[in-house]
Amino acid sequence: MKHQAPESEFEDEEPQIKPLTPEEAAEWRKRQPKMSMWRVLAVQALVGVAVALVAWWFVGRAAGWSAAYGALAIVLPAALFARGVARNSGRAANAPGAIARLFAWEFVKLVLCIAMLAAAPGLVPNLHWLALLAGMVVTMKTYWLVLLAGRASVRKTD
Repeated sequence: MKHQAPESEFEDEEPQIKPLTPEEAAEWRKRQPKMSMWRVLAVQALVGVAVALVAWWFVGRAAGWSAAYGALAIVLPAALFARGVARNSGRAANAPGAIARLFAWEFVKLVLCIAMLAAAPGLVPNLHWLALLAGMVVTMKTYWLVLLAGRASVRKTD
């Protein structure tokens, strides 16, 4: 048997989510890290090169090129996405239009990545699929490290 509290007991409580005042919102924005998407892309590209060099060193030349192509299949579409989003972000458009553009650029990014993967066997001689996958996954997940590192640097200064 459950005990139900009368509704009047909940009416006196403050709402769980309280909207911020403009001053509080401005203060919150000051405390948040300003992360450039171009910085994230640059770190992803560097990590992709590092993965390719490690694959080349330990497995061989074909694995190195395969890992590099896997990294490129992530970085190139992401750069196109970033360029498209950055180009459209200056417009004073309505929110639904901005969201639609964001989804459109995400779709372009996804299609380009799939097309690059489909073209990989013809473009990369002696394709090493495991190295290609490693290059892709490590490069793709790098942005989490960049975001965490950026967040940690903000905490140190607070």
